[in-house]
Amino acid sequence: MTNTPWTKQEFEQKLREKGAYYHIHHPFHQRMNQGLCGVEEIRGWVANRLYYQMAIPVKDAAILANCEDQEVRRAWIQRVIDHDGREGETGVGGIEAWLRLGEAVGLQRSELLDETHLLPAVKFAVNAYVNFARRATWQEAACSSLTEMFAPEIHQSRLDTWPTHYTWIDNEGFTYFQMRLSQARRDVEHGLQITLDHFTTRSQQELALNILQFKIDVLWSIADAICFAYEYGRKPFDGIADQRICHKGRF
Repeated sequence: MTNTPWTKQEFEQKLREKGAYYHIHHPFHQRMNQGLCGVEEIRGWVANRLYYQMAIPVKDAAILANCEDQEVRRAWIQRVIDHDGREGETGVGGIEAWLRLGEAVGLQRSELLDETHLLPAVKFAVNAYVNFARRATWQEAACSSLTEMFAPEIHQSRLDTWPTHYTWIDNEGFTYFQMRLSQARRDVEHGLQITLDHFTTRSQQELALNILQFKIDVLWSIADAICFAYEYGRKPFDGIADQRICHKGRF
């Protein structure tokens, strides 16, 4: 077993090869892009993914809090602004755009924000990611963001297929995907440079690959939970509340 570091070109290629495990390949995402999902499945996905969208600026704020490099902070803070937005209509951020996607698929803003449809496994996976960003070094947390290398493809696939397959969705709902096409490409350039510059030994490079795989696992787990609940109709705790009502007074 060699301890020789990969060159930056080899290391970048290893990172990009992780795209083979990105959740664009998850069966649920493939069904969505093939137009095979029903209304409840689309709504369930949108409602649950909101929790992830709202966690992104929290994760990025954790990276900022741990980062002592002023130049990095100046660049990284744009990610928080991208999702939180600025005051006024011209400052619409990713979270607001996602809420509008929710409304476009027929969900009320109130039920999105009060986590009415949030699945426990989704909450657990997203919180694990945020906690990682808080506890890891800022370079490690920045590396975990490199799933953005694969994000433009998944956003473009939705823009290419959803307007045709899901004509019942208001076109304004697609704004988030359009926004992220350029933002993700910009973010990748910055995050990739940090990773290539910081992880220089072979052991560090292998750690970076494991970190990126962890983030991929988080996204895949979210898709698993949504698939199980909405495609297969196995939502957590289904029937338990009714059982308790039926057995009330027996003990």
